[in-house]
Amino acid sequence: MLLIKGGTVVTSERSFSADILCTTDGKIAAVRKDIEPPIGSEIVDAHGLLVMPGGIDPHTHMEMPFMGTTSSDDFYTGTAAGLAGGTTSIIDFVIPEVGQSLFGAWREWRRKAEKSATDYGFHVAVTHWDEKVSQDMGTLVRECGVNSFKHFMAYKNALMVNDEIFLKSLHRASDLGAVCTVHAENGDVISFLQQSLLERGSTGPEAHPLSRPDTIEGEAAQRAIALAAISHTPLYIVHVSTRQAALAIAEARLRGQPVYGEVLPQHLIFDESVYQSPDWLSAARYVMSPPFRDQSHQEALWGGLSSGQLQTTATDHCCFCAKQKEVGLNDFTKIPNGVPGIEDRMSILWHYGVNQKKITQEQFVALTSTNTARIFNLHTRKGIIGEGADADLVLWDPASTRTISAKTHHQNVDYNIYEGITVTGVAKKTISRGKIVWDDGVLRAERGAGQYIERASFKA
Repeated sequence: MLLIKGGTVVTSERSFSADILCTTDGKIAAVRKDIEPPIGSEIVDAHGLLVMPGGIDPHTHMEMPFMGTTSSDDFYTGTAAGLAGGTTSIIDFVIPEVGQSLFGAWREWRRKAEKSATDYGFHVAVTHWDEKVSQDMGTLVRECGVNSFKHFMAYKNALMVNDEIFLKSLHRASDLGAVCTVHAENGDVISFLQQSLLERGSTGPEAHPLSRPDTIEGEAAQRAIALAAISHTPLYIVHVSTRQAALAIAEARLRGQPVYGEVLPQHLIFDESVYQSPDWLSAARYVMSPPFRDQSHQEALWGGLSSGQLQTTATDHCCFCAKQKEVGLNDFTKIPNGVPGIEDRMSILWHYGVNQKKITQEQFVALTSTNTARIFNLHTRKGIIGEGADADLVLWDPASTRTISAKTHHQNVDYNIYEGITVTGVAKKTISRGKIVWDDGVLRAERGAGQYIERASFKA
């Protein structure tokens, strides 16, 4: 057994002094003051530390085939890096090829994820539509513990679905009691702008944000919300990066529509100037979608997080090394879209959010863990500190600092977008299922220790 003594417990609702006893089977047995150590238990001194639910990253792409290559972090290296930063669970994405069985793709991703060091679940993408897709959605919800389906409104001629397919999937998800998630950018407009820029000789990373202006994210978010309203389907919009999309979500929620918004920490601190570097590779490293925006959008994102109109933070962790990025050396549309971040999400959000008084420590817990657990029906097990919950915890030192660098990170990628940033607020110890797996700089991740977490549908 593991006994955490003397810490300040922080949940999404309150902070209080208490000890936490974890069982050998990875559950929380007790949360109260002055717990007597059971015979043979391991005692962790948490004086001066905050004890919070382990982070849940609801948007990662481990070993994902994309744009002619595969993301460089696999399910072991990526989740191990997450543990070093305080993240103890992920929800990754099953991406079927067009025409592939959704259920078959889910089985394929399950096999890949068996090496995971943390617990994991899956959103399953709908990339085409026929009767088999509809049947597979039912199988995945009823038998496989999937309660969320992903849709891309971008990446034309690859992952993108049109409005008709999206609407059919929304209706089927509603019938099944599932949530629909969406990448909201207008793929037709992006394709047009990309070709126009290339024809004008704009081939470098600086053209990337020009091909994906903020207005087309706002338009797509509004369209997705309108389509979801027709079928009364809960909608989760991933990587919100603009004030237009944030406003569309807030207005929908005021109408009583179940719409949720996710923010990436990188969109909170970087702007479009990162694409202006004279060094091609330095700029290409930041190529992801949606791109980094004009700095003025950051105020809206912080406002949404602090007000509760935007509910979660994620990383969209999708690593590509320098050699992989260089495929697009003469054509920015071929630069693999994606950046690393699973190891640094929590420190970045604490440093720029809590330390700068944009959010409270309780809101930090909600945004990094609890809200994700609630939205995706994990809340009886994850995102909380209470008897019977999984013993996934992070012992957080709000005063310690670390300087982020590719030389010291655990992500399987040869750069870090936060390179050289010194953050205050770090994970001192990470506990997964009652075991210490990150111990003040020592990573004890176990290959295959993570378990697949089934998520029940919301249908009564």
